[in-house]
Amino acid sequence: MTETVLSRRPDMTGELPFPLFTESTDRLIHAIQGRFTQGLSPASLLLAYLDWAAHLANSPGKLAELGQNAAAKAMPLLHHAFRRLCGERQPDPFVPLAHDSRFDGPAWQLWPFSALSQSFLFTEQWWHYATSGIRGVGRHHLQVVEFTARQLLDMAAPSNFPWTNPEVLQTTLAQGGLNLVRGMQNLADDVARAASGQALGSTAQFVPGQGVAVTPGKVVLRNRLMELLQYAPATDAVQAEPVLIVPAWIMKYYILDLSPHNSLVRWLVARGHTVFIVSWKNPRAEDRDLGMADYRRLGVMAALDAIAAILPDAAKVHGVGYCLGGTLLAIAASAMARDGDDRLASLTLLAAQTDFEEPGEIGLFIDESQVTYLEDTMWDQGYLDTRQMAGAFQMLRSNDLIWSRMVRQYLLGEQEHGNDLMAWNADATRMPYRMHSEYLRQLFLDNQLAKGRYLVDGRPVALSDIRAPVCAVGTTKDHVAPWRSVYKIGLLTDTSVTFILCSGGHNAGIVSEPGHPHRRYQIASRGAADRYIDPDTWAATAPGYDGSWWEAWESWLRRHSAGRVPPPPLGAPSRGYSPLGEAPGTYVLTA
Repeated sequence: MTETVLSRRPDMTGELPFPLFTESTDRLIHAIQGRFTQGLSPASLLLAYLDWAAHLANSPGKLAELGQNAAAKAMPLLHHAFRRLCGERQPDPFVPLAHDSRFDGPAWQLWPFSALSQSFLFTEQWWHYATSGIRGVGRHHLQVVEFTARQLLDMAAPSNFPWTNPEVLQTTLAQGGLNLVRGMQNLADDVARAASGQALGSTAQFVPGQGVAVTPGKVVLRNRLMELLQYAPATDAVQAEPVLIVPAWIMKYYILDLSPHNSLVRWLVARGHTVFIVSWKNPRAEDRDLGMADYRRLGVMAALDAIAAILPDAAKVHGVGYCLGGTLLAIAASAMARDGDDRLASLTLLAAQTDFEEPGEIGLFIDESQVTYLEDTMWDQGYLDTRQMAGAFQMLRSNDLIWSRMVRQYLLGEQEHGNDLMAWNADATRMPYRMHSEYLRQLFLDNQLAKGRYLVDGRPVALSDIRAPVCAVGTTKDHVAPWRSVYKIGLLTDTSVTFILCSGGHNAGIVSEPGHPHRRYQIASRGAADRYIDPDTWAATAPGYDGSWWEAWESWLRRHSAGRVPPPPLGAPSRGYSPLGEAPGTYVLTA
């Protein structure tokens, strides 16, 4: 389906305007370009570099400082290289960032590889200095230039090439080159998988309904946009208030119902909670006009109506939203509060933003030029393709997700063993044209929700109207929803807020089951009338605990529950909600 956009302008004689197809032509050209640029706007990158280059060229003091910095750091580098050549052990003058483990191995301490790694780190630090602290450059442009420079440097790192990576050279000598033979086979397999549309890595055993998403339950509602799953009780009594989970539709729902040992859904059911979860449809071109209002109406509100029919005696519902689903749930909760709908007993936001002023590194891909270009790319096909999203997220962690993997797979010849989280991550979904455009413009660009300008049914909603207690969960290494941004819910609401900060990233930090090693979290609550505490002070003063945040959160849920009751039936045929099949349903299986 192709949308025709008509522009109008006066003709040469000043008569009535006539239709032109100029905008459609431009959009088509941008859509074709986007297939080669993975949706990244060349104009956006060019504007950022022109802004940086022009201001740097007009800053002789900064240029002199960069030259002085290079000269001052070159001497320790040369001294270190000479001492290592002579066989002396000298402390490294340049230290990699905390998360950078490329040069940790002992082989990198030997000449000439120590000189190569130190030269790279020297160059990396110098470019960081050259792309920061330049007066007059727009903050967003400076961030884009710094990020792009880092990407280009990571491509050229000595660890990425067999002749400059001592670990690869040692392995090649020890194995007689067999590692490179296996690496070529791994590369050929990955190329074949990519050509056929299959996920990279060995994840075939993690199929929803088989290896993952196996918690017993029923599909109790299906509409154009989602299936609602209700899980079978596992205890003789359950909490009176059910739990409704609204995941993000950028990925499949079973991130919260992975393998039995790390399924949040199964864990909640085992502790006496009645759990419902939304399983979003993977949209196609015919769904291009589905917007944020449709996701709220056919998703959150339809699920709440179904729960009210299936559990008529349940006074309220614990709403839980993850990532983009949490943002949608916050919008729905604000509209419900505005309209006097008090069906929410509590609101839990898992790595979900409600204020998009500081969205983290994902904001590098969002400005007026980039959003317009992305809209044109989606306009042609009706949706945002999974590969376009995956490319952007991989670039945020290119060291771990691209280059380190290439070294292991193609140079060291190691076979990648997939796990359930990797399988889920590869099981991406599309994003409808209208919804994604509204999401980027209204939330990321205009920040309408935090400013009280976001419209629901033609009227603005305010997060400050929410009176249900809120629990917000952030993760320390989140590149998608930085925890300080998640923390802002305490500024925007006038209710009690409990904030939990847990170790890990956007996905692995949330999937943090009890017994998972090396997990830690902090938790603290504030009342509606308590004074504000800034995030850094909170992190420095909030008590910390070893283990999984799940247990602290589940205790919080029970404190806001009314007690235990007999388990409810699955569905309600007499009220129009007959079970339609077994969980995980059909939408989750649609590619």
